[in-house]
Amino acid sequence: MEAPDYEVLSVREQLFHERIRECIISTLLFATLYIVCHIFLTRFKKPAEFTTVDDEDATVNKIALELCTFTLAIALGAVLLLPFSIISNEVLLSLPRNYYIQWLNGSLIHGLWNLVFLFSNLSLIFLMPFAYFFTESEGFAGSRKGVLGRVYETVVMLMLLTLLVLGMVWVASAIVDNKASRESLYDFWEYYLPYLYSCISFLGVLLLLVCTPLGLARMFSVTGKLLVKPRLLEDLEEQLYCSAFEEAALTRRICNPTSCWLPLDMELLHRQLLALQTQRVLLEKRRKASAWQRNLGYPLAMLCLLVLTGLSVLIVAIHILELLIDEAAMPRGMQGASLGQVSFSKLGSFGAVVQVVLIFYLMVSSVVGFYSSPLFRSLRPRWHDTAMTQIIGNCVCLLVLSSALPVFSRTLGLTRFDLLGDFGRFNWLGNFYIVFLYNAAFAGLTTLCLVKTFTAAVRAELIRAFGLDRLPLPVSGFPRTSRKTQHQ
Repeated sequence: MEAPDYEVLSVREQLFHERIRECIISTLLFATLYIVCHIFLTRFKKPAEFTTVDDEDATVNKIALELCTFTLAIALGAVLLLPFSIISNEVLLSLPRNYYIQWLNGSLIHGLWNLVFLFSNLSLIFLMPFAYFFTESEGFAGSRKGVLGRVYETVVMLMLLTLLVLGMVWVASAIVDNKASRESLYDFWEYYLPYLYSCISFLGVLLLLVCTPLGLARMFSVTGKLLVKPRLLEDLEEQLYCSAFEEAALTRRICNPTSCWLPLDMELLHRQLLALQTQRVLLEKRRKASAWQRNLGYPLAMLCLLVLTGLSVLIVAIHILELLIDEAAMPRGMQGASLGQVSFSKLGSFGAVVQVVLIFYLMVSSVVGFYSSPLFRSLRPRWHDTAMTQIIGNCVCLLVLSSALPVFSRTLGLTRFDLLGDFGRFNWLGNFYIVFLYNAAFAGLTTLCLVKTFTAAVRAELIRAFGLDRLPLPVSGFPRTSRKTQHQ
């Protein structure tokens, strides 16, 4: 064999080994995410649905739980996608020829983006509807009962739903662009699914626009409940006294139910007593907190939240000015550019770390705002008391939010990292008016929510600090006595 043949063979072997290495790394990453999500979901599922007398229902719920675990793992991967890419780019810039990071390259990052895009489509369009119909199905009338009968009914329902959704999307694409609709009809995979995912991602970005400002305002109150406040802002002794007093009253009412002439709901009283005991234990733990944790932890946490929130609003405001000055700041897909060539932050590695922290902070804020909104408050999972259909709804909503996070971050100008793969093919990303109005709406809503929250919190703290909340309220219904009547 001649020398050129050896060179060709070595190149082929190298490509083969790189491909196998990327598959192994992707599999290990997904397996890790899957295990974490499975442990997380088992903490919220309702045990009674998996230990029923009917083995058929238990089997159906187990299959649906595995599908939800897969979907939640994809959602977590979508959250980590952009931060992992930013950090990888900075690592390749800092250590371009290091032997131990040769596995980290542009091909691996592009592959992860494409896999997340593919499995997000698969989960949203097929797996989650299948899981919902599977848990609600009972089999066709007259057919043999069992899991297989439920599978038949679920597949039929899923096919009808798929035809309905794809038909509606094709009609929408025909209204927007007739040429694109013909292309999507001819090439289902290349045009149809990306357009459908573009619509879902646009809905997710709109949902983030509503939930993130609300979550940014709610983060301060949520953090305040988790941490121990200084004694100037919180009187734990009074709360413990009130909790012990209410617990004693409920205990006496439960022990002597005949002392009250009204019928008592004993189950409700027991739940209230359990909630009060849990509250008292938490208050005792907070009272035992150290002075450093009480006087230093709470102010530092509030300061960090304030800095991150202000920095997010400042970056969005700067991005709005850049859009007005130069349209080159518009988000675009990354076509052909490779990682490790240039930093996507003007501050280098420090700026990249700040970008990653802001992306995670906004994602956590959006989740907090999502579960705090009145429309989705009923979806909030409960510890060991979440129904299977509720778990499915939570997984779908979290996947929609997380898959829209890269587009959301790039649209707001939080990072200069261009979207890879099919994420950069969304047509509405190149529309100047949509991007500008989105940034302006985000800045306005965030400012409005923060101003409203801070003014209400300051008023409440001042009233509590001066003891005005313990003043007796004026009794209505009695006419005021005039000075002339008092004189007489």
